[in-house]
Amino acid sequence: MSDQPPVHPPVQSGLSIYRRLLSYVKPHRKVFLISLLGMVVLAGTEAGFAYLMKPIMDSGFVNHDPVSVRTIPLYLIALFLLRGLASYASSFGMQWVGRGVIADMRAQLFSHYLQLPAGYFDQRNSGDLISVITFNIEQVAIAITNAITILVRDSLTALALLGLMFYHSGLLTLTVLLIGPIVGLVIYKISHRYRKISKNVQHSMGTVTHITQEVIDGQRVVKTFGGHDYERHRFDEVNQNNRQQYLKMTSTQSISVSFVQFLAATVLAAIIYMATRDEASSIATPGAFISFITAMLLLMPTLKRLTTVNQSLQRGITAAESVFEILDTDPEPDKGTKQLGRVRGVVQYQNIDFTYSGSHERVLKDICFKMSAGETVAIVGRSGSGKSTLVNLLPRFYDSTKGKILVDGHNIHDYSLFDLREQISLVSQHVTLFNDTVARNIDYGQLEQTDESRIIAAAEAAHAMEFIRELPDGIHTLVGEDGLNLSGGQRQRLAIARALLKNAPILILDEATSALDTESERLVQQGLEELMENRTTLVIAHRLSTVEKADRILVLDSGQLVESGTHTELLEKNGHYAALYRMQFQDD
Repeated sequence: MSDQPPVHPPVQSGLSIYRRLLSYVKPHRKVFLISLLGMVVLAGTEAGFAYLMKPIMDSGFVNHDPVSVRTIPLYLIALFLLRGLASYASSFGMQWVGRGVIADMRAQLFSHYLQLPAGYFDQRNSGDLISVITFNIEQVAIAITNAITILVRDSLTALALLGLMFYHSGLLTLTVLLIGPIVGLVIYKISHRYRKISKNVQHSMGTVTHITQEVIDGQRVVKTFGGHDYERHRFDEVNQNNRQQYLKMTSTQSISVSFVQFLAATVLAAIIYMATRDEASSIATPGAFISFITAMLLLMPTLKRLTTVNQSLQRGITAAESVFEILDTDPEPDKGTKQLGRVRGVVQYQNIDFTYSGSHERVLKDICFKMSAGETVAIVGRSGSGKSTLVNLLPRFYDSTKGKILVDGHNIHDYSLFDLREQISLVSQHVTLFNDTVARNIDYGQLEQTDESRIIAAAEAAHAMEFIRELPDGIHTLVGEDGLNLSGGQRQRLAIARALLKNAPILILDEATSALDTESERLVQQGLEELMENRTTLVIAHRLSTVEKADRILVLDSGQLVESGTHTELLEKNGHYAALYRMQFQDD
């Protein structure tokens, strides 16, 4: 089975994306309904305030009714008290729902990242993936909270105000409604532009994140080689691009809002003109006219918010589209059902071919060999010969294009990924340590909650306690981000202790000592000898002196297995291995 590129789902409509997004609201539907109820009450109080303008004007200022003078202020107080409670319920409730949705989506996305195949990460830069789970999901939050609040609250408010306006004058209200189709057309036209710009904004944010991460991770290289000006120029380009995309969105929003406000002002002028003409006016009293105008003035900011919500909505839909694209990408294929205890460690590669997705060149070509339980096999060859690819097929970081790999006589695809990887430990040149204590880095993953004495025993066997005892808090000392506070040799010995504690029957050593000085290599090599004992071990080695004692050495050249034998046998053949050995001997 080959490592196929991820299949991207078909482009979905904005409506279908938003429906899917709203499905995340279901676990929070009780608070959501309370929030919607608050919006209904809030819309009613808006129309209620406009309605009160009629008795205030007619009964208070025109007729001077003493009862109205006493009661209307009380009505206003009660109205705004109710409005305050409804506003709190709707605002806080929507934020509760929105942040809950974001927490759920982030957890789902992070969990999916852990299950995506290695080939997916080869094709995407880490800045984009980080941007999706941070920046993009925040845009989703805006679509869930602000957009829904405006759509529901302001739509209900508009209906309530229009109903009051109809109550006062149907003719004048129909004049106001003339603006509706034009506003709808404007919103329709700019929706597509919003989504296009939103995608550009999110892509530019991913690039900003990626370059920033590269500079932070490689700050020593930047300083050593004087890359400050180059990195500043590179960052300025993407930073300015991000700024320009935001300005395009702001420009589109400002133009659309200004146009809608101009239309509203034109309609307001027409209404005032019609209302002041006796033959055209259907307004009975001055109070009714003030109430009508108040309702219309309250309607204008409502229409403005309904116009601007499209920007947030389209940004949220675009962001949700990027999230769903990742969630819809198939995880690592894992159809194996065979249960494992502890394997003996017999490993066999049968006619293995491998081609990376998006390439037509075979990296591995018809590889065949078998390892007995407890045997140490070294894989050597020039850079780019396929050594790392070969060992990466065993834990199924990639799947072979042709052929099969057997462990204890069974195809590795018959095992579940979890069970298969339980049988394998890995120590590589690039050690990954987490910003946690020494103990938690040794006792990692499924080994969590291991007895402390076992952690110390593994560290002793890896010759790591020699430096751990000197740390401020011993095994409970924080190692810093990616083990920043430790030397290369110390990091390697922690990796060996981690593998020793796991005690897996199959071991992969991927150039575990190639980047170390002589003293560190000696200590690490001692730890490796402890680790390799009674384990089936695949060793990738660039430095041939480290694999002279291997039971067997496989020589790869351009993806083909060209030689196999012990160190002595291969030197006697005077072939590829002997040439590599002489080359290194001369360099040394």
